[in-house]
Parts: sequence; structure tokens; C-alpha cells
Amino acid sequence: MSTATGISRERLEQALQHSTFAQLLGAELLDFEPGKVSLQVRSRPDLCQHHGYIHGAVVGFMVDSGCAWAAASMVGDVVTSEYKLNLLAPALGERLICRSEVLKAGQRQAVCRADVFAVKEGQEKLVATGLATIARV
Repeated sequence: MSTATGISRERLEQALQHSTFAQLLGAELLDFEPGKVSLQVRSRPDLCQHHGYIHGAVVGFMVDSGCAWAAASMVGDVVTSEYKLNLLAPALGERLICRSEVLKAGQRQAVCRADVFAVKEGQEKLVATGLATIARV
């Protein structure tokens, strides 16, 4: 089921259930509204690199997926065309939260941003930010 042109929360959750990679990471959709999405991944030892920080690839997944999901909520089926990730601090905490939003949606693509926060002992710390170009399928 879709909204006027974007996908619904229910459809996004169904897609998430069918994404084996997202399931492998344990990605969960938290908040959903047209043009804005937040998701989380809980920290596990198998998602960490040798210093004990959540691996940058997990952070990259969150920016990529968060931006794509935010775009999909407005324009329907999408794929990522490109994304840029700035790692700002070690991703150390019990979980990561990504908050993403559409900055501009056009006929062929949407430009989105995402911020990733590590949550440790109830405190959020910005650990990464990114921009993505998301293409309509």
C-alpha cells in the first residue's frame, strides 16, 4: 500500500523484513513520516571493528538506508545513486540511531541527509553525517 506517491510505513516494514542484509544487522524502523525516517541498530560484538567501535560499514548502511527510506516515503520505489559519509567520532554505545530527511525531491531523484548518533547510557552523541542522492525506480 502506498501513500499518494510514496510508500507507507507498512510497506517499508515489509521490505525491511525481506532485506536479509538489514535483518543481519538487526535494523529497526523507529519513526516514519513523509520525508523523515529514523532507524536503529543495536550494538553487538560481531558488528564491531578491532577497537570495539561499531564498524563504519554499519554506519554507512544506516545513512544509505535511512536516506533511501525517507525518499521512498515521498516518491515510492527507489535505489541509492550515491552517498557521502563523514565519520565524526567513534560509534561507541548500546545502539545507533539514524535520523534522515529529504531535503529536496524532484521528478527523478531526491537529495537526502542523515545524522547517526551513538546512544551510550542514555546520552546521544553525533558520530556521523551523510548526504545521499536517491533515484526513483
